[in-house]
Amino acid sequence: MTPEDLPDAPASRAEARAEKLRCDACPVMCYIAPGQTGACDRYANAGGRIVRTDPVVMLSKALEGGARIVPFAGAEWRDGMVPADTVVTGIGSGTTYPDFKPAPFIVSAEVEGADMVTVVTEAIFSYCGVKVKIDTDRHLGAEGAAVRAAGEVVGHVTTAEYGSQMLSLGGVSHLTGHSKAEGRATCAALLALCNREAVELTIDGGSTVVVQAGRAPIVDGVTERRMRVGCGSATIGMFAAEWQGLVDEVVVVDDHITGVVSEHQAGKVIGWPDTGIKILGHRSTPGRYFRVSEPGLGWGGTQISDPLQILGPWNARKGARPGLRLLMVSTTGEDWGYYELDTDLVPQPASLPAALVQAVEVIAENCEPSLCTVLFVGGAGGSLRAGVVRNPVRLTRSVQGRETRLTSGGAEVFVWPGGGITFMVDVTSLPEGAFGSVPTPAMVAPLEFTLPRAAYLAMGGHEAAIRTLSEVMAEGGEYPTAARIERDPADRG
Repeated sequence: MTPEDLPDAPASRAEARAEKLRCDACPVMCYIAPGQTGACDRYANAGGRIVRTDPVVMLSKALEGGARIVPFAGAEWRDGMVPADTVVTGIGSGTTYPDFKPAPFIVSAEVEGADMVTVVTEAIFSYCGVKVKIDTDRHLGAEGAAVRAAGEVVGHVTTAEYGSQMLSLGGVSHLTGHSKAEGRATCAALLALCNREAVELTIDGGSTVVVQAGRAPIVDGVTERRMRVGCGSATIGMFAAEWQGLVDEVVVVDDHITGVVSEHQAGKVIGWPDTGIKILGHRSTPGRYFRVSEPGLGWGGTQISDPLQILGPWNARKGARPGLRLLMVSTTGEDWGYYELDTDLVPQPASLPAALVQAVEVIAENCEPSLCTVLFVGGAGGSLRAGVVRNPVRLTRSVQGRETRLTSGGAEVFVWPGGGITFMVDVTSLPEGAFGSVPTPAMVAPLEFTLPRAAYLAMGGHEAAIRTLSEVMAEGGEYPTAARIERDPADRG
């Protein structure tokens, strides 16, 4: 349903004031005039009733082709019309707000002979955010640096992981703890990222990066292509044997650990001779050097554009000689240089021999495509849990004990150990448009709790609100809406 589908608004202001309805789907409590939507654009006043403008999404592994729109309580709901494995998701279902209401849909179904109940809701989250993994060696910004969207601080750079830079965005402080502009910018950025849209982020003292879930990051206008195969030391360990006999020395330049094959344990094991090379950096263990450069956008996430700048004088007494062949390469194979020592033991650029092309290509071949990963992180609070059971702590214990299976829009989630229900979900595993927002500002995310019917009743579930799928189809929800059946995105068959 769209605003264009709604009835015409009344002719006079007095009539409009008289016919406004108050929506209780979130704490904003909008007064909505006939033919208009609330501030969230998710609820509208149609014919004197509050309706959902978005369809409830039902997932089916059996459905072939694209999505279909099938109205609730319509003539199209016929025997055999809906696949037998159809399940109701929280997408488009409505919320449990205010807290005392049962969840919008509490559906009973038989699953592999077991009598199960699935409780679905759209949860409103102020305590939420996203963790963004950006596959790149490029230095995006210092750890702890502020990350901005539309000029407002929406998060920070957090600890880097192997081959990836990490951002932590959102959270209750940015959403509601500071200015209205910051809260709105934070909510808009989170919503776009969770719905797999591109968002431009700027990092204080660092880079501008365009992030989109499932796509390559764009750093300072340049699209990243590869995630590094490993640090410089790991690269040496993986490929030293393949390089032996083709070149006399290999240096893999890396912001973390720069590797030198002649000194590295991998080289020693296979009998690689000394070359008299000297690396200008902090020596860790043999053949492994920290801090050959400050972090940057150059080779291997360093500031290096000329790799020779990390070399000191060569030592003839330790193996240096005219004609010695040197390959310097980055951890992705995107940057490389080939040199030969002259009579003064100074490296001179030379053409890469054909036999060494594979030595560079083998690094690139073992790199994975550079991607952005967006994980939504939320903590399920009192309103949500009260909509599932009368004693919310019992739901927490059931989820933590894995008696209750928690999903988000039908997608698997990771539930953090410890108190509460804090979960993470990969946004690309949900159907498109699964996330929403309210003007609080806060995010809206779908959740489904599935457990045996007996266990649900034992924990104090809302027994009177349980309905079969057929009843749901015939009666709809608290807010009249439509249903959309989609193929399960997790079903790759």
